[in-house]
Amino acid sequence: MATAANPTRDDFEALLNEQLGDADDGGFEGRVVKGTVTAIENGMAHIDVGLKSEGRVDLKEFQRSESETAPGVGDEVEVYVDRVENAEGEAMLSRDRARREAAWDKLENEFGEGKRVEGRIFGRVKGGFTVDLDGAVAFLPGSQVDIRPVRDVTPLMDIPQPFQILKMDRRRGNIVVSRRAVLEETRAEQRSELIDKLAEGEVIDGVVKNITDYGAFVDLGGIDGLLHVTDMSYKRVNHPSEMIEIGQTVTVQIIRINEDTQRISLGMKQLESDPWDGVAAKYPVGMKMTGTVTNITEYGAFVEIEPGIEGLVHVSEMSWTKKNVHPGKIVSTSQEVEVMVLEVDSEKRRISLGLKQAQRNPWEEFAEKHPVGSKVEGEVKNATEFGLFIGLDGDVDGMVHMSDIAWGISGEDALALHRKGETVQAVVLDIDVEKERISLGMKQLERGGPAAGGTTAAAAGLNKNAIVTVTVLEVRDGGLEVQAGEDGAAGFIKRSDLGRDRDEQRPERFQVGQKFDAMVTGFDRAKKPTFSVKAMQIAEEKQAVAQYGSSDSGASLGDILGEALKKQD
Repeated sequence: MATAANPTRDDFEALLNEQLGDADDGGFEGRVVKGTVTAIENGMAHIDVGLKSEGRVDLKEFQRSESETAPGVGDEVEVYVDRVENAEGEAMLSRDRARREAAWDKLENEFGEGKRVEGRIFGRVKGGFTVDLDGAVAFLPGSQVDIRPVRDVTPLMDIPQPFQILKMDRRRGNIVVSRRAVLEETRAEQRSELIDKLAEGEVIDGVVKNITDYGAFVDLGGIDGLLHVTDMSYKRVNHPSEMIEIGQTVTVQIIRINEDTQRISLGMKQLESDPWDGVAAKYPVGMKMTGTVTNITEYGAFVEIEPGIEGLVHVSEMSWTKKNVHPGKIVSTSQEVEVMVLEVDSEKRRISLGLKQAQRNPWEEFAEKHPVGSKVEGEVKNATEFGLFIGLDGDVDGMVHMSDIAWGISGEDALALHRKGETVQAVVLDIDVEKERISLGMKQLERGGPAAGGTTAAAAGLNKNAIVTVTVLEVRDGGLEVQAGEDGAAGFIKRSDLGRDRDEQRPERFQVGQKFDAMVTGFDRAKKPTFSVKAMQIAEEKQAVAQYGSSDSGASLGDILGEALKKQD
């Protein structure tokens, strides 16, 4: 056992631990210990923590807030031992460090349990703010201040308020907190409580909080609901601002509550009477009415026939004559038009309307004003490889086939005689209302043609293969323009049909007014006859051979014809 005269190393170790703390406890340095205030001098508190010398702490460290008071002599306080002894032999103590260490211990426990902590925003740094958590300094990112971005944080400064710890690192001394997480959690709790009180179908008053292009957000007393633009009214609403304004109190009905997303859908039109009730009886098929064009699309136009009820006029039902034209070139927005109901589907809330059906068929009108055989006048709109299109009354077109342009020349040559924009006259040959076709003829207006009131081949009683006497009306390079009888139907004999021999096929050997026999070989589209001398000669030859023998029996063709002439005599 050691004596006072001869102390051992163990005695020295025990004495050192007594003064500086046991090694198992980590020593005095870096620890929070309790001490007693022995004196107060010059704003400094002298504190004995059991070391060989006392330490001094500024009284201001004990008065961080108005609620805290300075300690008196004999009071027991907690301080942090920074150093056991400085150069002057005094212990280095700190009340702020003690408070900070206690705060860290508390914060670590609360962070582990997920609890909220109370703090004050006291400073601004790059990217955010500094928060005092009862001695510990934490960082508050700018994005975590509020649910929505906050431009001015001054009203939130130096106010005790709850925060949520997002991250802690004691070794580095880093704490990251969030005020937004607390607000969102509180808001979610409030929304859940409010949603539990609401029910689908309930009618409630709310205040318009915000207006967007697709609707408006209505405050229902702490929770927002969406009032979609389509649920504001049965009539078309182009923008929500047409119906409501911010700050306005509106009566709405809760349409749907989504418990998962906590979203509420609202409606105003549900509080009104549905205009589609009994719409089928109110607007039967075939009914004509006046409506207003509300919207124009590529596939048609929407026409409002009464507030809340719109029908679609498909592009195919807009005009009799204007095909493959954008609806915007036929009607315009806000224009009043007359329409006819084509189809009603009450379940799908659809009405098919027709614009052209409310107007009379222009081909029927044309047929009444201009019957077959009448003369018309129009402008050449287009020339194609098969004929001319003529613009007629009633915004309809008629076609002159190239074979009906002129007599005695080919269709291609006839097409070259006319140009676009030229005004021409023609006769109506045929009208097909269902197919929307009008056939015209221009050559029929020439001399002898079947004009209005003229004599046609059918009226003259001409039959195919009949032999008739014709009179030459005009001599052309391509043939002869002839007329059956004195006032019969006019027709044409092509150059190749004037005779069997080439010498006989010369039109110049005929004179105007000359008469001769020819065979009716057919009728064109205008029922105008075509004649042929050649066909008549061939037919007579066949008849003579059949009656008087054939060249195979030894008789010549001259003998057969001679015998036939004798019989006629």
